[in-house]
Order: sequence, then C-alpha cells, then structure tokens
Amino acid sequence: MKTAVLALGGNAITQPGQEDTISRQFANTRRSLDGIVELVREGYNLVVSHGNGPQVGNALLRCELSRGMAPDLPLGVLVADTEGGMGYMIEQSLQNRLRKENIDRAVVTIITQMLVDKNDPAITNPTKFIGQFYSEEEAHIFMESRGWHMKKDVNRGWRRVVASPKPIASIQSETIKLLVENGTIVVAGGGGGIPVYIDNHGNYEGLDAVIDKDFASAVLAKEVNADVLAILTAVDFVSINFGTDEQKNLEEVTASEMQKHLDDGQFPPGSMGPKIRAALKFIEDGGKMVVITSLEHAKRGVMGEYGTRITAD
Repeated sequence: MKTAVLALGGNAITQPGQEDTISRQFANTRRSLDGIVELVREGYNLVVSHGNGPQVGNALLRCELSRGMAPDLPLGVLVADTEGGMGYMIEQSLQNRLRKENIDRAVVTIITQMLVDKNDPAITNPTKFIGQFYSEEEAHIFMESRGWHMKKDVNRGWRRVVASPKPIASIQSETIKLLVENGTIVVAGGGGGIPVYIDNHGNYEGLDAVIDKDFASAVLAKEVNADVLAILTAVDFVSINFGTDEQKNLEEVTASEMQKHLDDGQFPPGSMGPKIRAALKFIEDGGKMVVITSLEHAKRGVMGEYGTRITAD
C-alpha cells in the first residue's frame, strides 16, 4: 500500500477576502476533502498537514486585545491551540465524509512537537512575519517594552518577526508511523508543529518560533517512508519566469534541474522558494517524488499525472 503526505495550503481552510469565521473555515475544510477521499479510495495511507498563518494571527490579536485582563500566551502554545482546533475541523469533516461514503477508515489528529536545533542560526535572526501591522512609533514601543523583534513589511506597516528554525524530527514520529501503517489517516504537523529543543537537562523545551509547514511535512514524509509528498497550494504548476511573456510551467523535472532554477533566483523566499527547498530536502533524504499542484488536483498529482513532479536525478 502506498503512502502520501498531503501538505494543505492556507486556501484549504481560509479563503482570501472572506471573514474568517469558524463556520466558514468548516465549510472550506469540507470543500477541500475531495482529493483526500479519492486517494483513500485508491488505497493510500495518508498523513495530512496544514498551514495555520491566519489562525495564529487571529490568536495573537486576541492576546493583544485581552492584554492586562488575561494571561499572555507564548507563541508555542498558540501553535498548539491552532493545531488542535484546525485538526479537529479536518478530522471531523473527514470522518463525516468517509461515513457518508461508506468508507471504513479511522482519522486522528496528533498535536505534533517538532525538534529543532537550539543552535540553529535562524533562532538569532528572526525573519518570519506574524501578527498585526503597527505604526513605526508603536513598533519601537513594543520592541522596548516587550522585547519583540519588528521589521517593516513592505509599505503596509511594521510587524513582529520571529525565528523560523528548520525542523529535524517529529517527537511523535513512531506513533504517527505506527498509526499510518495500520491504515489510520493522521492529521499531524499542523502549522509546522510546535518547535521544541532539548535543554541542558535532556528535557524538551518550547521555543517562541514558527516552523515552515512544508519543511515539517518533508520531515513527516521521510519518517513515514512516504512514496509521495504533495504540496497543495493555489496554483496548478510551478512556473519559471513567472508573470512574464516567457512564463513556463514545469511538469516533470529532476531535483538538480529544480535546484538550478532555485539558484537562478526563479523562486523568491516569500512565495514558492520555501516549497521548492522543502521538496528538494525530501528528495535529498531519499524521497521518490514531490508534487506541487492545486488542492483540486490532489489525486492526479499524487498519482503522477498532473502538476509539477520533482524526482531524483
């Protein structure tokens, strides 16, 4: 039986331009299940991961609005909260859909801790924008009073930036692998998972940081020996020369060819770059194929029929 890890993009649960209510998130989640159900019918074992950017932003806003009235929450706890809440939405929606279609497969959500290196240079060089926009005056106040790192985000204002270290392994890897091998559909690594490091006493300790969910998905895919890592996003194909008259969709491409496009600056850090880097990491670690395509074409992508398919040389 083949195994696939599906990394759902933010558009699976939160649509641009919509009020981000829970009822709308549930509705979007239900609409995103078609490809997952089709792959279940094909007999695939599955791990499902997801982004959580808008949801963590909302959680941070609630913390800001309740400051002084309720205890502040560290970022790691907010990631855990959203991982649980969003996992619940995906899990329940998928359970109901499978029951409706008379498919007997269990679904479970694992609140996933991701191990990072406490000496990762990214920890001392925060670059990941999170949360609300502030004026320059507010930013300097918060940097002084709260110890935040803040940077100007293009022309939209100042935002908090946090570290985004690379994930090394999931703490729950053995449990996830055991469940997957026994046919359970596992929702794991939501929002990249909760970043933790090992302290001087050998204990796990949380970190105020966020992990890129595609890199976390690549780690999970390696750990469960997945045949395919599917990064499901808002586009059908990865393109080079994007937005120009010479734009070209990439279909079947080797890892070395994709690395060359990356080195040539084709994939900016703020858009397709992290997805390509995560894909190449999975292939480097022994993965067979990564597909990057839209959520609507999940089944065809995983089966190697559509989207950008990256394979080893």
